[in-house]
Amino acid sequence: MTDVTDAAAALAAGDLVVYPTETVYGLGANALDEDAVSRVFAAKGRDREKPVSLAVPDVATATEYTAPTAREREFMDAFLPGPVTVVVEKREMVPDILTAGRDRVGVRVPDHDVALSLLREFAPVTATSANVSGTGSVRELDALGDRIRDAAAVLVDGGATPGGGSTVVDVSASEVIREGPLADEIHEWLS
Repeated sequence: MTDVTDAAAALAAGDLVVYPTETVYGLGANALDEDAVSRVFAAKGRDREKPVSLAVPDVATATEYTAPTAREREFMDAFLPGPVTVVVEKREMVPDILTAGRDRVGVRVPDHDVALSLLREFAPVTATSANVSGTGSVRELDALGDRIRDAAAVLVDGGATPGGGSTVVDVSASEVIREGPLADEIHEWLS
């Protein structure tokens, strides 16, 4: 286990890292590096038709990689940072491998001091749970599976996380794609 500076350097070098969020541990890679993103899919055994979100330190940074509408930006300002993934139009530099060829990408701004410290040093980073697809999410580093542990160059310990998944929202369709924290407030905001 090591610190955020080492993790940021690993991300810059194209390596994978495991980092804590306010929900579960995430598996991070440079979200703009197709090879690094490919290794995330391989480590997780994830179907490449299932997109992966990206994490950034704040909403302003999100707009460097995405093109939210005024309503989407208003929603992002209201709910981020927080346990919410907002699906918005991606900009050209976001690789198709991340979004499974779609023109939209999920954006996370985790409400976790360690994650935000990492993202201030290096962003955007893939935002997907640090587990093999189909297995349970990881709430502490001791529970990290060997496959993910072996794939990651750096493990950032943030202690135990609360668990659960982020609430995934498509503001343009006024739709909650996956229920999670703040779902009631989000439904109220969307209506």
